[in-house]
Amino acid sequence: MGILEVKGVNKRFGGLQALRDVNLSVRENTVHAIIGPNGAGKSTLLNCLVGKLMPDSGSVMFDGQSVLGRKPYQINQMGISRVFQTPEIFGDLTVLENVLIPCFARRDGAYRLHMFEHVENESELIGRAEAILEDVNMADKRHAHSASLSRGDKRRLEMAMCLVQEPRLLLLDEPTAGMARADTNNTIDLLQEIKSRRNITMAIIEHDMHVVFSLAERITVLAQGTPLVEDTPENIKGNVKVQEAYLGQSHEGAAA
Repeated sequence: MGILEVKGVNKRFGGLQALRDVNLSVRENTVHAIIGPNGAGKSTLLNCLVGKLMPDSGSVMFDGQSVLGRKPYQINQMGISRVFQTPEIFGDLTVLENVLIPCFARRDGAYRLHMFEHVENESELIGRAEAILEDVNMADKRHAHSASLSRGDKRRLEMAMCLVQEPRLLLLDEPTAGMARADTNNTIDLLQEIKSRRNITMAIIEHDMHVVFSLAERITVLAQGTPLVEDTPENIKGNVKVQEAYLGQSHEGAAA
């Protein structure tokens, strides 16, 4: 049993079957990549995992609890955080202020602390946020306005905003999209560091195979909304069905 179990998930949009009988098991404290060509159903599946979409049928269980029917903030409180394809940060706030924002939730028209109930004072909370910035190598930019950051640093900041919530599962939607190769490699290094320092599970949607094969321990390949294969990176590389469906290569071309 994985920490995240997806069983028999189906999702249709009108005449389009976006997901067809999807089964997925993400083992705890591993990096699991979900790949496939455009239109394979990757984003639809991710949105079902975080409460943005409700499957037509099937189940999504996190640590033995269903995520279906829960609002995104409730799923977040279960221990699931999401890094979006385009970094979602508050440009008019400083880096440190951005990291503090996820520690609060809206209740009865007012923002109240909902993380770290045992924190005794504001300075302790700030100290925790600054420690997270140290982890993502952004402590020296904690007072910078986030709008001025590079794309790579904005991604690091969004990671910090997730990590301050102490998630058990981190979902990453194309975390290196639009990055230069140097920033991509820095992001790979960052994710490897996070994985080694924290007891955290990651599920990644990614098109860049350099990123996938650098990070993933298991890979699920989707094709036209249907799981094609789930295996190790080594076996995926040589799988002819994957080459045909995802890379667009024929059997002869793959053999060559």
